[in-house]
Formats: sequence, structure tokens, C-alpha cells
Amino acid sequence: MANTPTAQDEHRVVEAAPTGLFIGGEWRSATGDRTLVVEDPSTGEPLTEVADATPADGAAALDAAVAAQDSFARMAPRDRGEILRRTYEIMTARADDLALLMTLEMGKPLAEAKGEIAYAAEFFRWFSEEAVRIDGGYAIAPNGASRFLIHKQPVGVCLFITPWNFPAAMGARKIAPAVAAGCTMVIKPSELTPLSMHMIADILTEAGLPPGVLNVVTTSEAGPVMEPLIRDGRARKLSFTGSTPVGRILLAQSAEKVLRTSMELGGNAPFLVFDDADLDKAVEGAMLAKMRNMGEACTAANRFLVHRSVAEPFAEKLAERMGTLTVGRGTEEGVQVGPLVDGKSRAKVDGLVRDAVEKGADVVVGAEPVDGPGYFYRPTVLRDVPIQARMVREEIFGPVAPITVFDDDDQALAAANDSEFGLVSYVFTENLDRALRVSERLESGMVGLNTGLVSNPAAPFGGVKQSGLGREGGRIGIEEFLETKYVAIGFSG
Repeated sequence: MANTPTAQDEHRVVEAAPTGLFIGGEWRSATGDRTLVVEDPSTGEPLTEVADATPADGAAALDAAVAAQDSFARMAPRDRGEILRRTYEIMTARADDLALLMTLEMGKPLAEAKGEIAYAAEFFRWFSEEAVRIDGGYAIAPNGASRFLIHKQPVGVCLFITPWNFPAAMGARKIAPAVAAGCTMVIKPSELTPLSMHMIADILTEAGLPPGVLNVVTTSEAGPVMEPLIRDGRARKLSFTGSTPVGRILLAQSAEKVLRTSMELGGNAPFLVFDDADLDKAVEGAMLAKMRNMGEACTAANRFLVHRSVAEPFAEKLAERMGTLTVGRGTEEGVQVGPLVDGKSRAKVDGLVRDAVEKGADVVVGAEPVDGPGYFYRPTVLRDVPIQARMVREEIFGPVAPITVFDDDDQALAAANDSEFGLVSYVFTENLDRALRVSERLESGMVGLNTGLVSNPAAPFGGVKQSGLGREGGRIGIEEFLETKYVAIGFSG
């Protein structure tokens, strides 16, 4: 494919994506032939239509996962690992087409989409290696009268609900450890960006995943389709990535049957710049932490807390970088900022900016939608954002950097921790003692120290407080899909 995809390239990758429901190893229509439209957010025009699952389709998907669970749990770990390894290889070989499809349905620039495909594929490679490292133990009882045998077993059928902003990576982060552990699953991708997940399901099948292990139900009615599966009792785990309000509802539903849960929820990431920070490094980190995915990320820097002595030069440097970014359709060469995912998202971002300005924030750059088709918003830097502004408490999920000043370390930490969320924090300082002290006192599951990027398949991803439960990725990631069984062995020797 050329650097700039042609209209023929776009048509080809959209046509190649399955549009049905994937149940029991087969693509099929929804009950009643229901469909929903997938839109290109850079134009507002339809890309294609996909099957729109009903509760009956969800039930069929759960039936298929249940039927496949016992045999898949008995598959040799090496064989499960080889399926994941082949999936990694196929995704890597087809990265250009997968990235273009993602750009068309989600909007992010092609370079970012390629980065996400590489990131998503890496989960399959990482967990292909973890599949053969599931271990247990053998021990002598303290009184010597018996022996302990401890081993790990798959938790069972899993339910996954993934968001629209990272349509390949969020699915891969759940599917890969589940396959490695020997769990079957039903996944509901976002109706806004289902095509990337559909392609991954196709690739997993090509890589040898048995029928019924992965079932995909895209639907415009998440509650009516997924709640009965959660309350059914045959599924044993729910993993959700999305907003905290929805997470609370799902936790309540899961309580009835005591499902294991993993929740990766909202964020309100503070980005702390201390007076001894390397400002060029801090601005570079800010661009990564704020502008990845147009700011539509739970890990996005949401509150820039900058020491008063460096606030002015930091704001000027950041505004200079933000103001020169090229906004446009993600398939076009040189574009650095794509559209927000839909009109509702853009209206929310604009509303938060207007609220902050009305309450006293100064606009350094941006602060307005882009005219024309699509859902574009100009990269924005606001200065002196008051604590009364809504964006101090709410996830912005857009290309807006609000700056507030602080005068000492305690004030910075108090402001950073003054949130119900605790997913990730960013810290920029050249002082080792301060770096360790602040990192330990920040109330978040992850800290980016002098870096604006924390996500890595080999590291545990997750938050504290109302940002979630559990961890995805790293060595701990597979434990979320395993149960520990203890066997007491009578011993007369």
C-alpha cells in the first residue's frame, strides 16, 4: 500500500472486514437481520453496516462458549501458545491493512493506528509465552502428616466488553491471556468501532483457535444483550474497559452470581511538572500523554499541575507544539490529529472548554471546533484553569490541556490526589529523592516518571480507587484468568 491510501485501498479493507456476528466459529446474521451503521468520524458518512445482536444472539454466543470450555481447557498449553504466536505473526504481516481499517472507523492518524496494531499484536506474543509458564506447587504440611498440591485452572467462560477508543488493543489485552489460560469467551466490542475486533476474530480463527472459544456480538443494545449473560451464572468472569458509571452497574450485576471481575475504568490523570524539570522533556512527555489518540484515552493527561516558576515557559512551549499540529482525516499524509469519534464527544469537549473559560481560564491556543465535515476539534491549551471548572473533575477525552499552578510539593500532591480516580499519574523532575517520594505518595495504579507513555504488554496495567479493579498485562495478567486449586494429600510415610 502506498504511504497515502487510495479510495480503492479504503474500499478493499472495509469490504474484507466481516460484518456478521461470530458465534460458534461461524459468521452469521443477527436475529431478524438487524444491522447498525458504522460511521467514518472524519466525514460523518457511513462506512458499512454490521449485524446488530439481539438478546437471543447473546444467549447463543454464551451457549457456544460454554460448549467449548471443557475441551479448550484441556488443550495443551503449548498448543494454546502457538495459536497466540501465529496470531501475532499474522497481525504483524497485515499491519498496514488493519491500521487503515482502524483509521477509517475510529479516526486516529495512520501512524497511530499502526502503533496500536503493533501494541495489540504484542499482547498475543507476550501471552503466547505465558501460556506455558502457568505453575503451581508441592509442599509438606507443617506437621508432616500430609502433602499440599497446588495448581492453577482456567476460571472458565469469560464475558468481555471493550471500548471504541483502542478497538484492537483493548480486545487483545483481554483475549490473549484468556486463551493462554484456557478460557472461552464472549466479547462485545463497541458499536462505534467493531470492524477491528471482527478482523482479529478472523485472524484468530486462521491461526487455529477452535470454534466457540471466541464469540463476538456487536450490538446497539449493550444492556439487554449482556446483562442476561452476566446474570446467567455459567460465565465466571467479567472484564470491562469503559466508564466508571457503567462499571458500577456491571459490578452490581456481577454480584448476584459472584463473578470474578476486572474493571479498567475512568481516569483523571495529573501531569506534574516540578521546578527542576527538564522543560523540553516535559513538553515532549505532555504531547505523548495528552495527544495520543487525540486525547481520547483513559491514560490521557487530564490536569497539568505546573510549578509557578516554570508555568509560563511550559505553557508557551506546549502551546507552540499544540498549535502547529496538523488536523485532518487520518488517512491523509502529514495529519497528526484526527477527528473525535462522534458529534456527542466533540460537543462534550467544547462544553468543558467553554465552561472553563467562563470561569476564568485563559485560552493560549485553540479552544474551538473545526468547521467542515467530521468531528474535529482544535488542539487546545488553557492557562490558569480554576478548580471550579468541570474539566478539573471530569475526563476531557479530547485534545485539551488545562494548566494550573502549584507552589510546593505538598500542594502538588494534594491537588493530584484530589480525585475519585487513580489510574495513572505523570511526574517530571530531575531530583531522584523527589521522584521516589512523589511516586510513592501518588494515589494511582501507574506512574509515568519522566515519560508520557506507560502502556506496555509486559507491565501490569490498572488503577486504584474508582479507576478499577485488577490488572491487565505483565506476568500478573494471566492470573486474572486462573483459579488456584489446593489438593490435600494424605500421607502415612
